Amino acid sequence: MPRIKQDEKDKSKQRILDSATKLFAQKGYDGVGIREICKEANANICMISYFWGGKKELYKGIVDNLIEKQMEYAKSFLNLDIEPSILPKQEQINLLYTVIDKVIEFLYGGLISDDLFRFLLQEQQSRNIELTSPVFIYVRKLIGAIFNKDMDNKEIIFKTVFIMSQINSPKILPAFSLSLLKQDTFTSEDKEIIRNNARLYIDALIKEAQVV
Repeated sequence: MPRIKQDEKDKSKQRILDSATKLFAQKGYDGVGIREICKEANANICMISYFWGGKKELYKGIVDNLIEKQMEYAKSFLNLDIEPSILPKQEQINLLYTVIDKVIEFLYGGLISDDLFRFLLQEQQSRNIELTSPVFIYVRKLIGAIFNKDMDNKEIIFKTVFIMSQINSPKILPAFSLSLLKQDTFTSEDKEIIRNNARLYIDALIKEAQVV
């Protein structure tokens, strides 16, 4: 197949992914049709069948793409093959701080689009397709190891959710946050404040549990 044709297919595939991400983020899974996605992407409807098979598979393709981005990014600071429970306690804590720093950079440093982030929020609310991110599972294991509990322990699940909410909340409510800040986007200073708030919260949890 000539190179230019493959390039055109790749570009069409990316346009469809981008358009589907945007529309699913705005309207949810049930509120978007295949024809609307193709119109937004300026792509032939047969391309969705060619690349994915149907709407459900396209939706899952966006989830898979997000997990792939997370995994590729996580390789720079995590070894998912090492069980957190075998690490010394202080090393576990330091690794959690590193993860927090990197997650903030991932969310606020332009490594994930606003449409993809909003899509993730929609996915969490609708639960059309199960999102099983190896990175998120590892974070649960790490937090469980720090507090000497299993990752499926209810306390650990809530601790994980509350820690992540310290990071996510300004991004989840951007219009509210940015209007108060009188800004159009989050700055490096904002990232540092979010980082410090998350660390203060983790420090308080560790102190309360007398982990170290």
